[in-house]
Amino acid sequence: MNTPAHLIFGLTAFGKAERPAITGAAFAGALIPDLSLYVLAGWHLLLLGTSPDIVFGQLYYSAAWQSIFRIDNSFIIWGIALALAGLYRAPVMIALCGAALLHLGFDFLLHNDDARAHFWPMSNWVFQSPVSYWDPRHYGNIAGAVEVALSLLCCGILWRRYRGPWMRGLIALLGVSELAPFVLFAIMFAGP
Repeated sequence: MNTPAHLIFGLTAFGKAERPAITGAAFAGALIPDLSLYVLAGWHLLLLGTSPDIVFGQLYYSAAWQSIFRIDNSFIIWGIALALAGLYRAPVMIALCGAALLHLGFDFLLHNDDARAHFWPMSNWVFQSPVSYWDPRHYGNIAGAVEVALSLLCCGILWRRYRGPWMRGLIALLGVSELAPFVLFAIMFAGP
């Protein structure tokens, strides 16, 4: 699933308009499972000048990168953290961990050959879903359209929930970020 969709769903499920710290935690929790990818890819693409084909065709699948992804994409680690947050009745940490687990749940269901080991450290097993959020060979054209539609619906919910200009600006930015690739690809592949 695209990161803007994760952010939209995390904010919808766990954000609280009257509690900015909880909303911030929901945003962070929805982002953290993808953060290592952005840091690693950004380092290679922007600072080292590595080709995108190498970054996303080789490095992404390398043992080194996958060993990092196992940590921030672990149902086990995030589940333990959520259990502790619930035990201590820490709403900010509940929002953080809940949004991260929601992110992982969607990724578990929507990643095929780019899936990760979600049950580390108990197992290095990788579930390759028959559905991909992006790959048309695995229903990505359908899953992507559903993702965009649900994201825009959630943006409408968020727009009603949050009245402040900063949050509404963020909601609009996330909605445009989610919709833009879908529209651009439709234009690019529409033909003459």
